[in-house]
Amino acid sequence: MQAQTMLNSQEEIMSRKKEMRAKAAKIKMRNLALQIIVFIAIFGSWEILSVKKIIDPFFFSSPYSILKQIVEWFISGTSQGPIYVHFVVTFEETIIAFIVGVLLGVIAGYALGRNDILSVIFGPYIQMLNALPRVVLAPIFIIWFGLGMPSKIALGVTLTFFIVFFNAFQGVREVDKNLLNNARLLGANKRQLAQHVILPSALTWILSSLHSSFGFALVGAVVGEFIGSTKGLGFLIAQAQGAFNTTGVFAGMVLLSVTALAANWAVSKLEKRFIAWRHIRQ
Repeated sequence: MQAQTMLNSQEEIMSRKKEMRAKAAKIKMRNLALQIIVFIAIFGSWEILSVKKIIDPFFFSSPYSILKQIVEWFISGTSQGPIYVHFVVTFEETIIAFIVGVLLGVIAGYALGRNDILSVIFGPYIQMLNALPRVVLAPIFIIWFGLGMPSKIALGVTLTFFIVFFNAFQGVREVDKNLLNNARLLGANKRQLAQHVILPSALTWILSSLHSSFGFALVGAVVGEFIGSTKGLGFLIAQAQGAFNTTGVFAGMVLLSVTALAANWAVSKLEKRFIAWRHIRQ
């Protein structure tokens, strides 16, 4: 009798899981369909308005012309060399700036969040630096580091660092005091507190900053390339702008958008993995 009851319970659980998966898949398909409809509505209207000359194609181009330009870049290359070279340069600058900015932001946020003296001493300086428009730093970095990759990485780091820092700082400060006290009562040392209590608790804050911080790392790389460089997608956009090639400008923007979306997808996967790990540890 007991075995039969357990079997029925398991079947009910499996049935509910199946229903939940079917419902989630249905919602996902609905959202995807709505996104496709919005995409078709926006770009279809843009194409029609451009073809009918309601908007001037010289200033606004058209989706077909932009797509044609991207395909031409990949097949024949650009006037400044193969497109993949520019893409790899921008992507490499962004990735390095993102990693360095995240590491520095987490370390500094943890240090100042755990140490009140450091927070009091360095807090005003960090606020002052954060208030500076980062665009004005681009010419200075170019003077210091030249037109190559280091100047773009430096600009990307300045944009990424503060986003991660403030989230890490707040995440460390928001750790439950009772949880810390209980861990200390159980004999946890500083390293164990950091590894098993503070960082896992602050992880949600840190991960939430990664979505926007990668975008800012990309912005830093592109702005640096736009102001002064010899390679990169920002350089291509600057060249297209100088030649009054609106289609080229939009094509560069599309490539940047696709890169940002792909990175956002990767960060989302990383976030799900770490949040699952956090739940298991707790």
